[in-house]
Amino acid sequence: MPTNDPPSDLTTDLRSFGRRRGRKLSPRQSNLLTDNLPRVAFDPVHPIKNPNRPLWLEIGFGGGEHLVHQASTNRQVELIGCEPFEDGVVKVLTAMAEQALTNLTLHMDDARTVLRSLPPATIDRAFVLFPDPWPKRKHQKRRLVSAAFLAELARVMKPGAELRVGTDIEDYARSMLMAFQATPQFRWTARGPADWQVRPADWPKTRYEQKADREGRRSAYLLFERVAM
Repeated sequence: MPTNDPPSDLTTDLRSFGRRRGRKLSPRQSNLLTDNLPRVAFDPVHPIKNPNRPLWLEIGFGGGEHLVHQASTNRQVELIGCEPFEDGVVKVLTAMAEQALTNLTLHMDDARTVLRSLPPATIDRAFVLFPDPWPKRKHQKRRLVSAAFLAELARVMKPGAELRVGTDIEDYARSMLMAFQATPQFRWTARGPADWQVRPADWPKTRYEQKADREGRRSAYLLFERVAM
């Protein structure tokens, strides 16, 4: 009999992210990881903190600019942020302390653990912004946005929920759209070029998008709706 229990063996997942650590942390930053992260860490046994509030999910929040913006401007919403890079998690923990943000849960590891722990149809909005493009052809199999990943994400999203995806790599944008085409649970909401060429007003620039601007790459802003099946 099929169940909704998350798989216990994740060893078949290809790693979709690069390094976990950057420069050496300061004593204060190390204390944030030691003392503050356990208090706000995602708990796979009890994945939903407040079932009466909307739940948003950001996968790969990088430096945390977008995640912190959404948490601070939408304090009525609970957010789960996934990011394996230690420096990014420390930046968010710092912002949480400075801005008294209490609506954030963090997971400093592979986001697929979160996806497999969440009950079906619990996410109201999801973000996958500028994931690692793995530009070398031999590494492209590690790209996060694939039909298999989207199927896992679709399971936890409510019908009508919005998924926002961004990339500045044209080849990755094409492969993303092909993956969505193979995943009927999502519908691309674009009606014209402006819908993927113009960043929505409530979507602040991340440092990765700013880098793309400096290097002359055009970003694509792809919005999808989780459809009822």
